[in-house]
Amino acid sequence: MARPDLTLTASLRPAALDARRGIVRLHPEVLTALDLRPGSPVRLTGRRQTAGIVAAAEPGASRALLYADDLTLGNLGIRAGGEVTVTPLPVTAADRVTLAGPVEVVAAVSPEMLRLALLGKVVTAGDDVSLLPQDVLPDASVRSLVAEARRSLANTVGYAWTSSLLSVVGTEPADGVLVTMETLVGWEHGPVTHGSAAVRPAADFAVSADLAVAGDFAVSGEVAGSGEVAVAGDAARTGAPSVDELPGLRAQAEELTELLDLGFHHREVLKRLGTTVSLGVLISGPAGSGKSALVRAVAAQVEARVVALWAPEVAALSNQAAAERLRAAAAALRTGGPAVLLVTDVEALAPADGPGPVATVFRQVLAETVRAGAAVVCTTGRPEAVDPALRAPDLLSVRIGVPLPDPALRREQLTVLTRQVPLAEDVRLDEIAGRTPGFVAADLAALVREAGVRAALRQKSAPTPTVAMADFVAALEVVRPTTMAGSTLEIAAVTLDDVGDLIEVKQTLTESVLWPLTYPDTFARLGVQPPRGVLLYGPPGCGKTYLVTALAGSGRANVLSVKGAELLSKWVGESERAVRELFRRAREAAPSLIFLDEVDALAPVRGQASDGGTTDRVVAALLTELDGVEALRNVVVVGATNRPDLVDPALLRPGRLERLVYVPPPDGPARKEILRAAARNVPLAPEVDLAALGDELDGFSAADCAALVREAALAAMRESLSASTVTAAHVAAALDRVRPSLDPAQVARLAAYAATHPSP
Repeated sequence: MARPDLTLTASLRPAALDARRGIVRLHPEVLTALDLRPGSPVRLTGRRQTAGIVAAAEPGASRALLYADDLTLGNLGIRAGGEVTVTPLPVTAADRVTLAGPVEVVAAVSPEMLRLALLGKVVTAGDDVSLLPQDVLPDASVRSLVAEARRSLANTVGYAWTSSLLSVVGTEPADGVLVTMETLVGWEHGPVTHGSAAVRPAADFAVSADLAVAGDFAVSGEVAGSGEVAVAGDAARTGAPSVDELPGLRAQAEELTELLDLGFHHREVLKRLGTTVSLGVLISGPAGSGKSALVRAVAAQVEARVVALWAPEVAALSNQAAAERLRAAAAALRTGGPAVLLVTDVEALAPADGPGPVATVFRQVLAETVRAGAAVVCTTGRPEAVDPALRAPDLLSVRIGVPLPDPALRREQLTVLTRQVPLAEDVRLDEIAGRTPGFVAADLAALVREAGVRAALRQKSAPTPTVAMADFVAALEVVRPTTMAGSTLEIAAVTLDDVGDLIEVKQTLTESVLWPLTYPDTFARLGVQPPRGVLLYGPPGCGKTYLVTALAGSGRANVLSVKGAELLSKWVGESERAVRELFRRAREAAPSLIFLDEVDALAPVRGQASDGGTTDRVVAALLTELDGVEALRNVVVVGATNRPDLVDPALLRPGRLERLVYVPPPDGPARKEILRAAARNVPLAPEVDLAALGDELDGFSAADCAALVREAALAAMRESLSASTVTAAHVAAALDRVRPSLDPAQVARLAAYAATHPSP
């Protein structure tokens, strides 16, 4: 029986979750007419044939349109408005898919990572595909694995992973096949997965996931050899980075080299001394900091093979398959001389919360491997999430920490990354290093790549193109540090200079927040501890949050922002966990600023809330993080509230939020400065007198003043969409709409609090 088909008109209007994921949307009635269900594969025919997954469009969509993204239209060879024939396609699992891509992506993305990026997509030979994974997966059991893949792709490829395109070289069977976890996925002339258990050929191992193209600097580190049981010979050692190419990791490399060299090549000395050495090592550090690159560099230096496992993929297998994979890895260590078992992201195999049967097998394999004289090196970006049982003396008895690079180390890393990049004379690597707090090596590599792309776009026909400082500045606007992937604060392009008036408040914040983050060496030289935190309080709308946004705009610190109530949970222990996670991320991204908005909701006076003690425990967690045993270096906490009397007093003592800064309502001169700042880009007519206007706005907060300027501009637009200036008449019309919001009683209460609680 012939399959039905329909010819529709292509429309470029993808949903956000569909973009570049091979999804097309049809009206529900069209789906019914074609006997399709959401998630079914379809054959699409335009100038050329491709395939995709269908989903239902919104009820108000046109029955005559096929909604697709730019990638699908490109694969069809048509533009929006072209005709597309839609035909149902039988579900055929792909046996093999071969791809090609940019050299930097091929070098950084392992076949296992590639398979996860394609999982659930229908691909056709000749198509272009993206690395963006499907958000709605057919198998819920692999969703956690794909989530890990997202993080690892961001670590290895950098910001460009969302826009990189790959070419489908060939598929088996023929075109229009579904990628599953059993599909063999690989690079053209490169490594290939083997079903659900991947083996990377030693001959192909020179294409290392640890090596980024920019400057040959090993930066990805987090998914090297992800998921494969690979026995690397001379090819691997040739492709491995040298220790000299790992600035910032030389001390860690020396410690690991001494341990492995002693265990592999000087056992007779240990035997004469009547002792042994345990070669179990846990390396912890931020994602993308080069932990796996460190292991490979040291292994090459001590002439050891590397057998690599990516823990999240092993954890996603069935218990029996995972156990077989682990034992196969251990068996691969027993031949060919000294060998290192490298397990990346080990927390996926041995989680601290509820380790299962696979974790038990994993511990047994580690113990047997270490007793047999081989080395086991596990890496993690979240050491607190690793099962403490792994730290037993016969397992991972040695722990090596990889710190977040400081400005000096970032400068050194940038030197390595740009050694093959033609830099313009105006490029100042010291300044770039100072403007990249929280960046690890992978982030800096992404920054160099992005700057190079922008330079190429700017100088397409130049005979000797160079990368200028402006290219790096532009790249900084889009490349964010990996450690800040979950930040909730959108950094605005404003600084304290853009804040009208509040001279004393800005000076206090500069001393209390910016100085400790920018000049920690000065505080150390003078032998004083910088302020740990600041509490901003004042009437609503007077600029407390805007001040913090301006601090963030200085670009010298990473900012983590959270509303007080966002950390509260009805589940016992979850709120405290959220507080610990917030401060852990801040330490990783240091120098950093934690902004706690509406802090009175998060840390009210203990003993007065009727929530079963949740807020009391949160206050205790906050106090522990601010002034506990673990030092809070290069992290400043800023709280904001309009009810300082409701904040627990223990949080406001010295060593915690010790600087209480009152943000008062603006007076006449201050309102004039605020109006001038708000109207900086507004074309005001000459008759608009901001000084006189500021004197008239009694009871207006800073937010009210800014709203007045916006409303005046809207009044001009209502009068004429071609208006070129905002006149006094428009301002008068705005005054009829915008009313003062300050409550005199609240202002008086806060002023009295400020008089009795002066900041030290």
